Amino acid sequence: MTQPFYIYNTLTRKKEEFKPLNPPYVGMYVCGPTVYGDAHLGHARPAITFDVLFRYLRHLGYKVRYVRNITDVGHLENDADEGEDKVAKKARLESLEPMEVVQYYLNRYHKAMEALNVLPPSIEPHASGHIIEQIEYIKKIIEAGYAYVSNGSVYFDVVKYNKDHHYGKLSGRNIDDLLNTTRELDGQSEKHNSFDFALWKKASPEHIMRWPSPWSDGFPGWHMECSAMSTRYLGEQFDIHGGGMDLMFPHHECEIAQSTAALGHDSAKYWIHNNMITINGQKMGKSLGNFITLEELFTGNHKLLTQAYSPMTIRFFVLQAHYRSTLDFSNEALQAAEKGLDRLMKAVEALDKIKPSEQSTVDPAELETRCREALDDDLNSPMAISALFDWVRIINQLVEGQQRITAADLEKLREIVRRYVFDILGLRDEKAASAGGKDLVSPLVNMLLDLRQAAKTEKNWALSDKIRDELTAIGIRVKDRKDGCDWEIE
Repeated sequence: MTQPFYIYNTLTRKKEEFKPLNPPYVGMYVCGPTVYGDAHLGHARPAITFDVLFRYLRHLGYKVRYVRNITDVGHLENDADEGEDKVAKKARLESLEPMEVVQYYLNRYHKAMEALNVLPPSIEPHASGHIIEQIEYIKKIIEAGYAYVSNGSVYFDVVKYNKDHHYGKLSGRNIDDLLNTTRELDGQSEKHNSFDFALWKKASPEHIMRWPSPWSDGFPGWHMECSAMSTRYLGEQFDIHGGGMDLMFPHHECEIAQSTAALGHDSAKYWIHNNMITINGQKMGKSLGNFITLEELFTGNHKLLTQAYSPMTIRFFVLQAHYRSTLDFSNEALQAAEKGLDRLMKAVEALDKIKPSEQSTVDPAELETRCREALDDDLNSPMAISALFDWVRIINQLVEGQQRITAADLEKLREIVRRYVFDILGLRDEKAASAGGKDLVSPLVNMLLDLRQAAKTEKNWALSDKIRDELTAIGIRVKDRKDGCDWEIE
């Protein structure tokens, strides 16, 4: 903690030296997934970005409480205040209980995060488990005079709030522009202004997920959960609030307004945002239908993919770009990441083949300095990786006897390389963990399921059942769904 660590604060639009409110303790809240579908490549970026931040802060000696929420209620279609709840809609389409949908996709999300070697957060609260806290939070906002009740729903009064505070300070939005460019939308007449956002929504008769409140049987607005849960676990003021850049407006802007209205001040000191992953220059997302799930990436089962990519290839691909820059998906970029990762892991392996000498012609402290300076400068993982690759060349020279190193320096070099590669960047040697580093199970299972689907199409029910039963017998459960089938290892 003696070395200054600088991070870009979206709120102030500049790099700032990180100074926690109560050192050595650090409170960090990051917006997690809405669990109504499989995690895709776009979800991997914030997970990996804030995982590296979590790891690096701990490396610097801080005691970090990392809270990452699960949105399982209140996130309506199109991220607005109208439409169906995303989880409830999925449940209706699949004839399932909403929490059945949540559990299924949460299990799969955790499995994908584990594959990417993303450390679990300290606390992972669910929106549905904190309804009481959200109701109490809304009461405070109403008491402060920044919300109004309309037809059983509660809305935040953006215009009134803006007279006393600055709505738009995070995203740079101007309320006058919002007033001039927005219009009343059909079905939103109960709002004073179309950009007022819901704190509580009265549930329609057909709405499955509902709770009693002083205003109506209903459910909390999407933005409310993060204000309530961050306050619950990190206090009224905490150090870091993170998430994807797509959440800056309206989600994080609304969070700031809610917190300021209820508490008299913003909750987070540093607002940190990762940029987007794009495909052909367009943001990857479920709403656009241009996403590739992590499962598809790991198996190669997607029309845009020319091959399967291992979890560590994905992680390395993400880390090769600075977290605040856009990252464009392509098979070529992933293949380059695969080759780069292979070179790095071979160099780590080669460290054990180096024979020590009486003198050193290299100084491992140089690698330590470069990696530390890179990460201290706004978590610059590409620069840290660049330093490591310069030393990949040096390690190969040491193996070939073109450079020399003492036993003490060699031990130091091994420690530095492994600390940055494995402990901080969070990479894993997949080849050491499995046979040849290849996932042999998934392609084989998918091939059998394709054969089973073909058998079903030909009405060869005996073969279809035989494939399913044989897979069940070896511990692979096949789950038929309306749009195909899934499988998992029991």
